Amino acid sequence: MIYKYLLALLTALGLLGCYSPERDCQAFRNGTFSFSSEIDGETKTTTFVREGTLEVDYFEGKADSAEVRWINDCEYIVKKLHPRNASEEKSVHMKILSTTADSYTFEYNIVGSSNKSRGTAFKTK
Repeated sequence: MIYKYLLALLTALGLLGCYSPERDCQAFRNGTFSFSSEIDGETKTTTFVREGTLEVDYFEGKADSAEVRWINDCEYIVKKLHPRNASEEKSVHMKILSTTADSYTFEYNIVGSSNKSRGTAFKTK
C-alpha cells in the first residue's frame, strides 16, 4: 500500500520537475511596453519604449532615458542616462522569468541589493 503512494508521489514530483515556463525573450528586446504597479495605494502605469541599447520611460507626463545592456537573452541592466539624485544613479538588474504572446513576467532589483521585486510588462506595439 505504501509502495503505491510512494510511486504516485515520485511520479508527480518527476512530472512537476520537468516543467519549465516559456521564455521567448528575443520577442521582448524591442518594442513599446506598459507596466502597472501600486504606489501609495494607487495604481500607476509606466509606458516604456526599448530599442537597441536605449529605453525611454514615460511616467506621469515625464520622459526619462536609460541605457540597456543585455547580459544574455533574458537578463539586462538598465542605467539612467541623466540621474537626478544618488538613488537614480544605481543600475537595475532585470530578469525575464516567463513570457506569453504579449507579456513577460520579470524580476528586478538594484544591482548589489538582494531585495527583489516582480512585475509583468505588456507589449503594446
